[in-house]
Amino acid sequence: MHHFESDVVISGIGQSQVGRRLGRGGVDLTVEAAQEALTDAGLDRSQINGLSAYPSMHPDPGFGPVSVYELKEAMRLDLDWIVGMPHSMGQFGPLIEGAMAISAGLADHVLCYRTMTESTAQGLGNRASVTGRRRDTLNQTVEYFVPFGLPSASSWVALYMQRYMHVYGATREQFGGLVTTERRHAALNPKAVYTEAMSLEDYLTCRMISDPIGLYDCDAPVDGSTVVILSRSDAVPRPERAVGLEAVGAGMRVSSYWDQSEDMIRMAASDAGRRLWSRTDLTAADVDVALLYDGFSYLAIAWLEALGFCGPGEGAAFVEGGDRITFGGELPLNTQGGHLSGGRLHGFGMLHEACLQVRGEAGLRQVEGAELAAAAAGGGPLGGCMLLSAPR
Repeated sequence: MHHFESDVVISGIGQSQVGRRLGRGGVDLTVEAAQEALTDAGLDRSQINGLSAYPSMHPDPGFGPVSVYELKEAMRLDLDWIVGMPHSMGQFGPLIEGAMAISAGLADHVLCYRTMTESTAQGLGNRASVTGRRRDTLNQTVEYFVPFGLPSASSWVALYMQRYMHVYGATREQFGGLVTTERRHAALNPKAVYTEAMSLEDYLTCRMISDPIGLYDCDAPVDGSTVVILSRSDAVPRPERAVGLEAVGAGMRVSSYWDQSEDMIRMAASDAGRRLWSRTDLTAADVDVALLYDGFSYLAIAWLEALGFCGPGEGAAFVEGGDRITFGGELPLNTQGGHLSGGRLHGFGMLHEACLQVRGEAGLRQVEGAELAAAAAGGGPLGGCMLLSAPR
């Protein structure tokens, strides 16, 4: 069977300045990242004929500050194909759709972006300001959650993490292995927002947000933009830098509502992982480095299990102490510091780091001999994942 992934490569990547409360506009950050990605790919903006974003515009402050229409006009792009929407298989949905568009002959080079200005938006209030909209502007899910004190994802994920700990006997000490290891990794990333040392004691005694989720289990809101350019594999100017797209996975066989999961443990990540491995002869054992979404620490554990790096209920033990998930370990994980310490670039940061790793361009945090990377994004009912291979 012919898979569309074989027709597509990642030809270029770019990332803007990343930081806390930069005070820069979303279009400004996105154009900066796009220019870097075009240079990286050896392309001119006139060659971009596809544009893709998640979620394009969004009412939450700083969550979706740049629509595909705005970026088209800002960059004077002539487009044959375009998509930007919140309803997809998570942050990687428009990337998967962009790859399919190229394979179908609808575009040759698709510029995909994810831009966040949440940190600046929160400067006007606090983190609650992200979901601090009037009730009449809330979407259906949040509208029904608010009266019960569940206005944000921290509360939703806490229910899953609590259930996971109850069923499998996992502990916060085990989760601390992930969080403290990512902080050590972030110290090697010049764009990371949190680089100071963190001990297990620091993690365990931090302020509780929604039991058992503490402050350091939550990602760090930032301003920044990441751009990934997808290209037809036979149309790349710099094939020696083109990252292979080995397989993608997505699915939603769980409820589309966070609170309606049958067991309050399984997420769409399980469906995405199953689909990923059904589209390749590669296995989890072939993966050299993993960049797994950690909007909350529990989500990275869910992805570890969903992608088969360990069995159900074994994820917390897998990250305990951090030895298996750091450099030289069994599976180096979130080598840029993840979103917990590197900054909430909402999935695209994972893809950017995965490309750097398989290119051998990650500097001090380079995983030796990395040729195959797994990247994943999403939580709850949303999930998408990719296998990326080194340039050939």
